[in-house]
Amino acid sequence: MSSAADSPPPPLLGPGLVAFFTERHLATLTTLRADGTPHVVPVGVTLDAATGTARVITSGTSAKVRHVRRGQVQGGQVQGGQEQGGPARVAVCQVDGKVWTTLEGTAVVREDAGSVADAEARYAVRYQQPRVNPARVVLEISIDRVLGNAERWRGPEELQ
Repeated sequence: MSSAADSPPPPLLGPGLVAFFTERHLATLTTLRADGTPHVVPVGVTLDAATGTARVITSGTSAKVRHVRRGQVQGGQVQGGQEQGGPARVAVCQVDGKVWTTLEGTAVVREDAGSVADAEARYAVRYQQPRVNPARVVLEISIDRVLGNAERWRGPEELQ
């Protein structure tokens, strides 16, 4: 399984939040357009609490991928005559009635077969086997901020 090895230690992802992200819910992903306005779309998302990583599978031609790639270039620096991208800021939000959580962090696009297969397997566990898509990539999000109340509403007493 892929890891976010260069990331800081994962933020507090308690059992209630982890449980909330194993239930079958769709989420929204917010990326930034070139003009700085938010682009919000529904997605399936998986959470790897051990590494503080969220993953979204999508087509490599999607607007969300273009936004993350552009954010990577804008956040990068020029080295050896080439721009070296940095991660782009994104947010994933999941809601179920009064329970909600937003995971904020930096995203990178992963295109290698291993990362895609790993993300597809995680998606299949939470949702269903994804359809075949040869253009599929993974948005890998290193979580650095967690907002919401899932820990309170999906705490250990509710999980029994």
